[in-house]
Amino acid sequence: MKRVTVYDCSVIELPKIHNRAGNITPVHGNREIPFDIQRIFYLYDIPGGESRGAHAHKECHQFLIAASGAFEIDLDDGTTKRTVTLNRPNFGLHIPPGIWAAEKGFSSGAICLVLASHIYNESDYIRKYEDFLAYIKQ
Repeated sequence: MKRVTVYDCSVIELPKIHNRAGNITPVHGNREIPFDIQRIFYLYDIPGGESRGAHAHKECHQFLIAASGAFEIDLDDGTTKRTVTLNRPNFGLHIPPGIWAAEKGFSSGAICLVLASHIYNESDYIRKYEDFLAYIKQ
């Protein structure tokens, strides 16, 4: 298996259908994003200064969208670190498995929408950074 890097995490512009009454952005698995969507969840009411995430996945792909407001995602492949800011609801960040990711710097009222390739499975999570570093060296 090829080891992924932070440069395999891509910001993808989603379609934006303009209407005088507001915009709509459709998202289809395996069309706009590179995987089938099995789970959707969202983070909200995040207190100022708090961060979320800080884990990696063994198999699950995630696609993060700032549905409202803005936040940053710190990405880490064990060698290189990169920070991506999401602040427009028609852009999202694809995070493949094998990347340590942490969301931070949430603006007031921010909503982080997450589309995932797998249903929740605790054994897919790597929650300790030291365990992540050992995992990617395998």
